[in-house]
Amino acid sequence: MFQPIRDIMTTDVTSLRSDQTLVDAAKTMSSLDVGAMPIVDNGKCVGIITDRDIVIRAVANGQDVNSTKIQSVMTKDLITASPDTDIHEAADTMAEHQIRRLLITDRDKLVGIVALGDLAVMDFYEDEAGEALSDISEPSRPLM
Repeated sequence: MFQPIRDIMTTDVTSLRSDQTLVDAAKTMSSLDVGAMPIVDNGKCVGIITDRDIVIRAVANGQDVNSTKIQSVMTKDLITASPDTDIHEAADTMAEHQIRRLLITDRDKLVGIVALGDLAVMDFYEDEAGEALSDISEPSRPLM
């Protein structure tokens, strides 16, 4: 049964600009109690930054979080879906690309976000969310 992702996506999404600092990103994530923020410049979704990006790509490399810009550590190769994408297809996309959050865009404009937990909330998709989490949680390289 087809059900568009728009039915479960979060539409009230706060975003940041790529020229803001990592401290701006961390403070916003903390205040919203989220682990990822979409990056929007001039109305176009250009990236996403996670708390892990800040730690692994900046802090671990000794970068100054007060001056380092988001654009230097954000993920620019975005995996997105349209609001009309079927929920099953969205879950498959998340599993295939091993991502926990899927940005929903319409002509490069951010219109929503779906997290893996959003899929799990709906009983109908519980199995699919579990399969997606299993695929996402698989290491991309062998553990030592």
